[in-house]
This record gives sequence, structure tokens and C-alpha cells, in this order.
Amino acid sequence: MLKKVRKILISIIITLIMYIIFSNNVNASSHLYLEELDFNVNINEDGSMNVVETWLIDITDTNTLYKDFELDKDKYSSITNVKVKEITDGINKNYTQIDEEMYHVTKDCYYGLKIDSNTFEIAWGVGLDNDTDTRKYEISYTVNDAISKYNDYAELYWQFVGEDFEINAKKIEGVITLPSLASNKDDIKVWGHTEGLNGEIYATEANKIEFTLNHFYSGRYVEIRTLFPTDMITNSNRTYNKDRYEEVVKEETKWANEANFKRNWEKTKDTIFQCLLIIAIIAFVIVYIFKIIKYAKKLSSLKKYTPEQELDYFRELPSKTTTPGEAVYILQEPYNSFNRYYGKIFTAVLLNLKLRKYIDFRIEKNEKNKEKIYISYLKDGEVTLKKDENDILKFIKSAIGKKEEIEVKDLEKYIKSHSTSVERLIKNAKKHIETQLTKEKSLSKTEQEEYLKYSSNASVYYVMTIVFLTWAFPVSIVMFINGILCSKIKKRINVLTQKGINEKEKWKGLKKYMEDFSLLNEKEIPAIEVWEEYLVYATAFGIAQKVLKQLKEIYPNIEELDTIGTSCIYFMYHTNFSTTFSSSINSAISTSYSSATGGGGGFSGGGGGGRRPVEAAEADKKYIINI
Repeated sequence: MLKKVRKILISIIITLIMYIIFSNNVNASSHLYLEELDFNVNINEDGSMNVVETWLIDITDTNTLYKDFELDKDKYSSITNVKVKEITDGINKNYTQIDEEMYHVTKDCYYGLKIDSNTFEIAWGVGLDNDTDTRKYEISYTVNDAISKYNDYAELYWQFVGEDFEINAKKIEGVITLPSLASNKDDIKVWGHTEGLNGEIYATEANKIEFTLNHFYSGRYVEIRTLFPTDMITNSNRTYNKDRYEEVVKEETKWANEANFKRNWEKTKDTIFQCLLIIAIIAFVIVYIFKIIKYAKKLSSLKKYTPEQELDYFRELPSKTTTPGEAVYILQEPYNSFNRYYGKIFTAVLLNLKLRKYIDFRIEKNEKNKEKIYISYLKDGEVTLKKDENDILKFIKSAIGKKEEIEVKDLEKYIKSHSTSVERLIKNAKKHIETQLTKEKSLSKTEQEEYLKYSSNASVYYVMTIVFLTWAFPVSIVMFINGILCSKIKKRINVLTQKGINEKEKWKGLKKYMEDFSLLNEKEIPAIEVWEEYLVYATAFGIAQKVLKQLKEIYPNIEELDTIGTSCIYFMYHTNFSTTFSSSINSAISTSYSSATGGGGGFSGGGGGGRRPVEAAEADKKYIINI
């Protein structure tokens, strides 16, 4: 039941998050932002209107700004007298008019042209291809036959900002001046339309209308409709022999009722949303408080195993049948990070395979006295070797192929060019080692699954802590507490059994002994043959070079020894096997595994009204601003 409730709550929270994210328009160009957009409109007696737009705009990486008008003979006849100038901080620069359309307009030039059968375009070059600045522009033009003249009223119905406008604006303002004074301010009727319902419009004087809008979001629109005394217009090509007032009032009343309903619904919706959010947060907190209680009980019931005998040093191999991979797994417990240990394990297994005469190494020096190392395959180990070691032996056999031997550099190339095989080798090695240790009762597979579950849970809780931090702090707190408890539970879970813990203590003691043995006052030093076996695990643990240096202190002439059972030590001293070869193989495996499992690049998309992308193709005409 609790799981079902939790799933429902998570769904609600996700839905609310999506609402928050997408409730605002996110299509605005990140390269442009209007601090102010002002319209100064003068209506003329002949039914035309002169418009001056002032843009105070923040611009980044943009060379050309655009303003488009949809051509419609039913609304106006033409646009003429286009001018563009810059008036930034006292500058009064008139831009040069050109008579051809340009995708990227030359800096300080502009055009106002019909660019196709449906569009009139004003465009100007700002020259900020790779720069950022705040500029102020004045765009002026005349809209001919913008006013409809009726028997009772003249009408202006104009969309100053269209839905295709893709730039956010902090503030939009406008002043419309009529051709003459009305006898009474009440003779001027005004209406404003905008999607956000957050604007105001008034007839402030007998010949003046003002409108203002704060926080405009791209994808919305701003349009103004006004009726004023018809005798202010002396002649117009759009004259109609009928009354207009009743029809307009009927339309506007209907739209106003719809707008009021929408406004009230927006308020109600916000209230409902806030209530749902509070309820969801409270429910979420309650559910995860129960999780806290559950985790706390789980934590108190767990008891971490400790070694039955604590050891400072251990002077012999805990088990001669333990593979280097198993020893690393027991000592390091790399449940989430096995891959990064595998290079050393691979190298240690090669040493072990040489000691046990499954493979052999040969050194050859060229005329420059540089060493070449060759590996040859001697015999199969299907029956006698454990699976994790046998997989490496078969890998070496595949690399050698039909040859008698393979040079180490060629082996590195083989590893890098067979990334899928390497990925499978590492994946199977972890699987085989866990299975082997489980059969030997050193590892509990069930407890390991628990460990991984709580490790994953802890990570999720910490991420959710950050997600909820700024807008649902109580949820963030319970997420954080759950994350801490899961982390503690993870540390207390006994992935290794009591036997495994005892073995870990021995491997830990042997590692410390190998690191410190030259400092110890030992009466009996292990024989060279024993050190050969130690070096297999020293390589797996990453301390082989340190052990070799200490061996030379105990056996000053060890580099000259090549007696029975000492071939590995001789090889390691004369080839620097424990560093150069091991690190190169480790790097090769790391590179190949990365190429097999990860990588990838990024991609970028276009968009953004009001500007042309700096490197855009000529065909990308859709990136324009439409008002």
C-alpha cells in the first residue's frame, strides 16, 4: 500500500514540476532581450498612421535584427517611409537604406521591402556577430490605410506585437495620438488584447491613448482596438457605409467575459495548484518519514562483521587457490568500481599464468638495446584454471592467433581494437569472481544486491535533496535524512561473510607485510620462490614496484638471479614489467572499455526570432521576427 501511495505522490510531484517548467514560454531567443519596447503612433486624417518603435535591447552574437508584417489588403494597403537609426547613449546615427534583401544585412544598413507575396520585412545590421552590447534603435514607418472609417466611428484595430515575436520584453509601452481632439474623452473607446491579461489601456486625454504591459513573454501578442469620432478622418480608402459601434461592443463584451472568466480561472487555478502542491508536499513528507523510520529500524538491526582475529601482518598466502581478481575483490570490495582495478588484475593474472606455465615471456633486445617483450601460449587451462583466469588465457590465445608469440605492443593494439571483447572480458570477470567467492562462502550474493540497492537509493535521495531544495524545503530535508540512512545501511551490510571478512584481514595483513617487510627485524626471510607468488598479488594490489625495491635491499644481487623458480622476478627486474607493461596494459584496457561503453558528442538546434544566426545558411529564412 505504501509503495502505491509513494508512486502516486511521485507522479503528482513530477506533474507539478512540469507545470512549473512549462507554464512560462521557453522559446525566447537567449541572444536577445528587450529592456523596453515603446510605440509612438500618430494617426493621420487620411487614415494612415506614422509609427515610431524604440527598442532598448540586449544583444549577443547577432548580426541582423528583423521585423516582419503580414501583408493583408483588408487591414492596410502598404508600408512606406521606413527608416532605422541608432540612438544609443546620445548616438544619433541614421542607417543607410539598401534596396535588396540580405540574409545578413551589412552593419549600419537597413531595408524595408516586400520579400514575398505575404511578407513585408524591415531588417537592419547590428554588427555584433561575436560580441554583446545593449543598443537603442528607432524604427519608423508609415502604415497606409490603417484606419477603417464608418458612419458612426473610425476604427484602428492593430496588432503591435504578434504571436511569432520570439523575444521576451521587460516592458512594452505605447502612445497613440489621434488627428484631433474629441469633444469628450469618453467619445474614445479603447480595448487591449493580450494573452497574459496583464496590461492596461486608457484614453488619457481627448486625443491620446496610452497602453502598457509588463513582463511580456515570447509567443504571446499585444493588439489595440480603438473607436474614435469618425469626423477625425477626412478620407480613407477603407470607408464603409454602416455603423460600427454596436458590432464592436458586442464582440468586445463577449471577449471581455471570456477574458474575465479566464482571469478568474487563472487565479483559481493558481490557488488549486498551490493547495495541491502543499498537500503533495505534506503527503510526501509523511510517506518519507515512514521511510526514515523503516531505514532507522533496518540500521539498528544490522551488525557489521569484524575479523575473528585482528592481524598486523600476515606472512603467507591466505589461499594458494585464490585468483588475483578474487584477492582484489575481497580486499578492496569494489562492488561499484570493479573496472578501474581490472588493469592490475589482468597484469597479475599474466604473471600467475607464467608461474603456472600456461604462458611464457621472452625478452629480445634490438641494436639500440631496447627491450621487446613477447608472450607465447603454452597450454589450455579449461579444466585446471578458474573461469576469471581462464578467460584471460583464452583472450591471449585469440590475440596470438596462429603465430607462435605476440609482442606486447601488438597485444596493446589488439586490446584497443577489440573493445567489445574487452568489455565482455571485464563484465564476465566480475561475474565469475562473484560466483566463485559465493561458492566458497566468502561472499553473500543476496547481501551484495542489498548493498547495491541502498547505494543506488542513497544517490537518488541526494539528487532529490538538491531538486527539492529551493521550492519544497521540507521534502528536501526528509530526502537528505533518507540518503544519510541509506548510506549508513550500505556501509553496515555484510557483503562479505564472516569467512570473507577473516580472509580480508589476512590479505590486508599480507599486503602490509609486503609493503613493510624490509623494515621488520625478521629472523627468517621467505624464499625467492615464495616472493614470486607474493609478487603476483602485489601486482594486483598495485604495490609491485615497492616490493621489488625492498627485495633488492634484502637480496642485493637479486637482479643476477635466474635459478629455479626465479624467472618471474628476473623478468620483472629486467623488463620493468611491474610499471611499464602493467601501466600500458591498464591504459589500453581503460581506453578500449571507454570506447565500448561510453562517449558521444553533442548536438545543437536553431531557433530564436528577431535575429539571423551568425553562421546560418541562406535557406534558413524561417528565423525571423513576426509582429
